[in-house]
Amino acid sequence: MDLHFELPTTGDGAASVWDVAIVGGGPAGATAAMYAARADLRVIVLDKGLTASALGITSRIANYPGVPEEISGAELLRRMREQAQRFGAVFVQDKVQAVDLESDPKLLFANGGTYEARAVIIATGSMARGQRVKGEEELLGRGVSYCATCDGAFFRDQDVAVAGNTDEAVEEALFLTRFARTVHFLSPTPRIHAPEPLLHELSSQPNVRLYLGAALREVIGGDHVTGVRVALRDGGEQVLPVNGAFIYLQGGRPATDFLGGQLPLNETGCVRVDAEYRTTIPGVYAVGDVLCNHVKQAVVAAAEGAIAAMAVEKALRGRKQLAVDWSK
Repeated sequence: MDLHFELPTTGDGAASVWDVAIVGGGPAGATAAMYAARADLRVIVLDKGLTASALGITSRIANYPGVPEEISGAELLRRMREQAQRFGAVFVQDKVQAVDLESDPKLLFANGGTYEARAVIIATGSMARGQRVKGEEELLGRGVSYCATCDGAFFRDQDVAVAGNTDEAVEEALFLTRFARTVHFLSPTPRIHAPEPLLHELSSQPNVRLYLGAALREVIGGDHVTGVRVALRDGGEQVLPVNGAFIYLQGGRPATDFLGGQLPLNETGCVRVDAEYRTTIPGVYAVGDVLCNHVKQAVVAAAEGAIAAMAVEKALRGRKQLAVDWSK
């Protein structure tokens, strides 16, 4: 599914203020988008890609209500997003790096620009990394990067490595092929979790080298990156001489780094919310695997997204009751 759209603008050409900005397009974010857009709110979803969520990389789903056949998580999520789009929600593949949640409107600073919204729903899930590979932090900004669109041009005619196995990683690698001499794509799993057209495009690039089941173990360098050490699928290791390392690996921690400490978290990094999924900042909500008391099931995340969207609609229109006629 194409997640790139021309954003609506005001008369002077500046980006307009959205009613709701949703960070994360998994089942919680996609359902929130569906309900909010159905209520005639202007909705934008900022998401790293179809396989950036836990559902997106799930190979088989057999217990989602209303879907009797076995289905992949990515296909189920694609259907959710298409339904939200039919109601007017806009999905943009972008990564939010920082936010200002106290401002009015609220500001989201992403790789592709700054977005403004009256309300924000955080649905970023729990696939953030807690532990970095050796050398990653020391060489951050000196060859280690998390944004090819930001830094790719600095590596013109040089060799780089991309570590990851999602469509975000594939998209970033494809962007790097415009500049780099060679792109070494390191997938930690034997299968890359990305749509087939993207995989075909990646494998057809003459300057891409694919390494399946190859785990990034270390980024090597002194003043700048000079190589990466990789554990190969056959049990051996290899050092690849590169000038840049673009890392898009996933873990199991709530993805809250971009919040910059603006919301209180518990000891495991989860966001605290009330019964309507409101955080401690008015106009800011959180749903899905980013919560502390969340049962990690797609249907539960979807339900939370629906409730949060109805709460947002109520708040933006100044009502006290969660009462919207969704049948129209």
